Amino acid sequence: MTTTKTAQPETADPTTPDTLAIDLRTAVMRTSRRLRVEATGDVITPGQYTVLAQLNDLGPRTLRELADREHVQAPSMTRIVNALVDQGFVSRSAHPDDGRQIQVDITEAGRTVLEEARNQRTAWLAQRVAGLSEEDRSILSRAAHIMQEMSGK
Repeated sequence: MTTTKTAQPETADPTTPDTLAIDLRTAVMRTSRRLRVEATGDVITPGQYTVLAQLNDLGPRTLRELADREHVQAPSMTRIVNALVDQGFVSRSAHPDDGRQIQVDITEAGRTVLEEARNQRTAWLAQRVAGLSEEDRSILSRAAHIMQEMSGK
């Protein structure tokens, strides 16, 4: 009985744009997911975190604007904002240009909890980076700068 060897597929070059794009997308998504879950804390949910970050960075927004930015339906955003209002992290007020609309803004307590969540995320990631070799940290530093440049384009 003779055995026939089947050709092994050649390993794809990890530096080709398509292969690298797949690897980067996977790494970014997994890291993002872990950061959202591991380091948001018990005080706010990942969805609440993103709303607080939007309000902190962009200023007051209507529920519709927040829902559009977060790609969720208006009722979902209403639930998120209601929970944040109940916790004292955001406030509602009449829109200055259109009294029919409600505007949402972050409060000082919201800024504090957002900063704490950001610090938790940074600490979680720093702990993982600390376990890497100096060479790997140098490579990640360069990669982080390249990714920031790419996403700015």
